Amino acid sequence: MFDLLKDLWGFMRERKKFWLAPIILVMLLLGLLIVVAQGSAIAPFIYTLF
Repeated sequence: MFDLLKDLWGFMRERKKFWLAPIILVMLLLGLLIVVAQGSAIAPFIYTLF
């Protein structure tokens, strides 16, 4: 997993694509929110946001 992040960071540094970092971060946070909320009682309230 860390190798993937290291390669992705190297790609962004080499190609000057730093605008990708916020997009990737938001996608990871949304994915984490969905995974965490599936087993909780607040899941119906989170799904109404989307």
